[in-house]
Amino acid sequence: MLKRRFEFVSGKSYKFWEIAVSGCQVTVTFGRIGTDGQSQAKTFHNDDEAARHAAKQVAAKTKKGYAEVDCSEVATA
Repeated sequence: MLKRRFEFVSGKSYKFWEIAVSGCQVTVTFGRIGTDGQSQAKTFHNDDEAARHAAKQVAAKTKKGYAEVDCSEVATA
């Protein structure tokens, strides 16, 4: 399983966005930093479709200003 975490901290915004790819399934978890957030999962026809979808989502989030953080350094409130 590949899991990546991104955070956006600006003004009063303290948000996180995580994406996990496991085979044909892509799970996105998002919310305010310090909470569990909410999750959404999508299943694709094959692993390549799932990986392409994840890459597209990551590109969109980084374009919006989210920065990737090391999952082992995640702070909780």
